[in-house]
Amino acid sequence: MEVISVQNVKKSFKKFEVLKGISFTVKEGEVLSIIGPSGSGKSTLLRCITQLETVTDGSISICGQTLVKDSVYASKEDCLNIGLKVGLVFQNFNLFPHMNVLENIICAQINVLKRSKDEAIQIARELLKKMNLSDKENSYPCELSGGQQQRVSIARALAMKPEVLFFDEPTSALDPELTGEILKVIRSLAEENMTMVVVTHEMSFARDLSDKIIFMDKGVIVEEGTPEQVINNPQNERTKAFLSRF
Repeated sequence: MEVISVQNVKKSFKKFEVLKGISFTVKEGEVLSIIGPSGSGKSTLLRCITQLETVTDGSISICGQTLVKDSVYASKEDCLNIGLKVGLVFQNFNLFPHMNVLENIICAQINVLKRSKDEAIQIARELLKKMNLSDKENSYPCELSGGQQQRVSIARALAMKPEVLFFDEPTSALDPELTGEILKVIRSLAEENMTMVVVTHEMSFARDLSDKIIFMDKGVIVEEGTPEQVINNPQNERTKAFLSRF
């Protein structure tokens, strides 16, 4: 089953075209890594799929439901329902600084999904245990390391029970030691067949964990395929040049 379908998506900011006709699909349980230089449109693509940006043209379907078709969006209610099927983990954590860890994880569960506080707390504590953060539920974001903050943000996304999880450079704000913590968590989610789309600069991670890899540059998909094809045996000269730095 296709969980994500992106067809000919374009995005412009005034006269600057950031995405120039992007098309790809993601099947249930797949891990797709998107690689490429800064400014290639990777994060904008994720923001379009997760409704943080609107597309200029093209179509996006999520879990069989049409979010936008030929630049015409579904109803507000349908867009909200589709939005609940996806979770997004940001590179800079985006935790609420005035809330402790537990409050950060239960807030959207209660206010958006209308779960009871007791149920939300139970789900939050199960996820904190999974993230090895059970002892941090009363801590505030400023009291946590970057790796701990990112694990809280992953737990917050998972608490909403999304069908697909998006990661936008989840390790870019972390030092190498903390990066390993986050990659371990993402690896464990992949082993549970979580459908994921990961924008990353971690080439070894992309190679070892992905089912498919897309290499983007200047708003287009330059090359796509399996890790063996894209990382180990790239055909395009631009892909070869980019990977030669790693």
